[in-house]
Amino acid sequence: MSFRRRGLVLPSAPLLSSMALTATIYNLDVELSNVDRNVYESLSLRIARQPSETPEYFLTRALAYCLEYTEGIGFSGGITEPELPSIFVRDLTGTMKVWIDIGHPDAARLHKANKAAPRVAIYTHKDPAQLLRSYAGEKIFKAESIDLFAMDRALLAELAERLDRRMKLGLSVNEGQLYIDLGGKTFEGVVERHSLVSP
Repeated sequence: MSFRRRGLVLPSAPLLSSMALTATIYNLDVELSNVDRNVYESLSLRIARQPSETPEYFLTRALAYCLEYTEGIGFSGGITEPELPSIFVRDLTGTMKVWIDIGHPDAARLHKANKAAPRVAIYTHKDPAQLLRSYAGEKIFKAESIDLFAMDRALLAELAERLDRRMKLGLSVNEGQLYIDLGGKTFEGVVERHSLVSP
């Protein structure tokens, strides 16, 4: 089984200079082994964390990138590009194929997103039941096609205690179960998949 090294390129210099006063850069080296998607990669990520991001939100964003990893994936500029999703996948022509939001995007944003991209997903560090209640009865274009992935909040809490600006970790995924090797210790948790529309 071979791994390929992938690097994430940060936004261009003008954008970096506008973020420099507020954002903190985190460097994550991730050995990814996603059995569920048959994805095996070595990722070198440089992620700008805004002051408004809690550790749990930031970790959810980083893990969502790894879980969704594919050719054409990238991070948006965050608060500097509020019209874009937190994470996107574009094809070679620049057309958006996947829109991924983090946390609790509002119904109007999801309505717009599902018209802008063939696939929309949410990764949240919040209580999924609360999110689902908030979307009930709201106008969301093809809401049944949107996936909600709830991160294990106990796992996020453990990782948040160990969050550092330079981290090396192993991430294994098997049947929705996450195994994270960090600092010689293994942490486990699940990613629960929900539908925005009740069956």
